[in-house]
Amino acid sequence: MYFFVEKKRVVVILLISVVAVWILTALTPPLTNPPSTGEFDGPDSVQRIFKHACYDCHSNNTKLEWYHQVAPLSWKISSDVLEARRHLNFSHWDSLSAADQRSKVWYAVNMIEQGKMPRRDYTLLHPSAKLSERELKVLKNYIVTITNVSSAQPKKQMLKPVVVHTSKESPNGIQYFSDYLTWKVIVATNRFDNGTMRIIYGNDIAVKAIQEGNINPWPNGAVIVKVVWDEGEQDEDGNIYPGDFNNVQFMIRDDERFKRTEGWGFARFNTSQLIPYGKDVSFEVDCMNCHRLASANGFVFDIPTKMQ
Repeated sequence: MYFFVEKKRVVVILLISVVAVWILTALTPPLTNPPSTGEFDGPDSVQRIFKHACYDCHSNNTKLEWYHQVAPLSWKISSDVLEARRHLNFSHWDSLSAADQRSKVWYAVNMIEQGKMPRRDYTLLHPSAKLSERELKVLKNYIVTITNVSSAQPKKQMLKPVVVHTSKESPNGIQYFSDYLTWKVIVATNRFDNGTMRIIYGNDIAVKAIQEGNINPWPNGAVIVKVVWDEGEQDEDGNIYPGDFNNVQFMIRDDERFKRTEGWGFARFNTSQLIPYGKDVSFEVDCMNCHRLASANGFVFDIPTKMQ
């Protein structure tokens, strides 16, 4: 008698589980592949690599299997794909400026080289998505190629600051200001992957934090400004001169105002017109995801460990 009661209980539980999964699946919005506006248009060798390693999540060409529509797995897959497309979508490549395209490629290759992409939970089911050393080398060579093209603007000029007197405001409310020109220079760097030169300034709070090793977390009120120029001409002595002004980037520390991005507020103003970057405040999340690579330095790239 006990055996039959237990068997009946198991059957009832299984039926309830099946019905619950069916209801949850019916309520889950289906993951779809919207039309593409303009695909990535790099060399065939690079396209093949991105397509087999990245496109399943980072494009509108996701290969949809039947189990992608079954809850609760469908929830995670849908969430992961939509998040991936928001950060990088090869199907809307034409919507990015040339500078942003170079930046996205550099970011993708950097994540691949560090083993963070493709994600391990994805490659467990799709082992063919793993990149070989040869494929990674192809991508690195491509970065060098687009960098050389982008920086072929020979101009001998000094690093001229950009100062405007009209209000420029980022979508998150951060306004451009030129006060940083009187601040201490923290460091000067080059990024050979995208052909740019940078001068990084810090206000008094940021400079003191570096001097005292108080950068994880940084104190509220710290402000770091990175001014970026394209590389220009290289003379016979190997000196590289700046080309056109590229952008200026702000990082403002306020752990109350910018809670969702680890206490940092981001803003970027492009070209000498200082055009605010980002269509809405969601751009901050993209910035933060990149800066997580520098978590050991309080999410700040390119700073010295000590300052006088």
